Amino acid sequence: MPFVSMPDEAEIFYKDWGTGQPVVFSHGWPLTADVWDKQANMVASKGFRAIAHDRRGHGRSSQTWDGNTMDTYADDLARVIEHLDLHEIILVGHSTGGGEITRYVGRHGTSRVAKMVLVGAVPPLMLQTASNPKGTPRSAFDDIRAGIEADRSQFYLDLSLPFYGGNREGSTLSDGARYAFWLMSMQVGIKAAYDCVKEFSETDFTEDLAKIDVPTFVAVGDDDQIVPIEAAGLRTAELVPGAKLKVYPGGSHGLVGEYEKAFNADLLDFIRT
Repeated sequence: MPFVSMPDEAEIFYKDWGTGQPVVFSHGWPLTADVWDKQANMVASKGFRAIAHDRRGHGRSSQTWDGNTMDTYADDLARVIEHLDLHEIILVGHSTGGGEITRYVGRHGTSRVAKMVLVGAVPPLMLQTASNPKGTPRSAFDDIRAGIEADRSQFYLDLSLPFYGGNREGSTLSDGARYAFWLMSMQVGIKAAYDCVKEFSETDFTEDLAKIDVPTFVAVGDDDQIVPIEAAGLRTAELVPGAKLKVYPGGSHGLVGEYEKAFNADLLDFIRT
């Protein structure tokens, strides 16, 4: 299995499929690189090189006690990119992964980056504050932390419903999709899962977004129950000069069903153009 060693000796697992211009995928919380398999298979089948890693603490990567911070996530990604000597990269990040690739640009610039895709991403700031009134109240994140500590297995299974809009009338969310979400979530170390809640909810990416100077596609579902689009995607599209914004009617937080099909087509069109 392919791994890249980090300065603190953590091992980061990655998948590397196909050949051509690299498309690097960063996954959301509390998932793994496997959540991108459909998209990675699609782009690799269309002449691109698909790369997806497990964030530290997640999946097959090391479950470190320390280092579960957005800065370290971004630096881990940079080391994977440097190890593979990637250039003209198309960075694709969902949810927390969108924060990771945004912080990567904030810390490492865009010299290796050609384009970016932010889908259901957490920037610029999820947490509700006096200056971010449309954000999510801290109590919601405290509830997530409590769920992780009390019975994370049941918590993750329950979370799969709002994550994919399975609690909406007319949803066609399958049990298999929910169990896949649960399985990926249970591969996350409990310490990493707990620490990451603060990172995706309280990190302010405003200054990082200002450093994005490559074509950027911002995709959001208008029924995202996890990351409020008013404080996240819509605001990101305002802060990134020239960003292309698409709002998907009825789209959930996670990519599923018709929303996923529409996004996949748009993703392929964006990386080809």
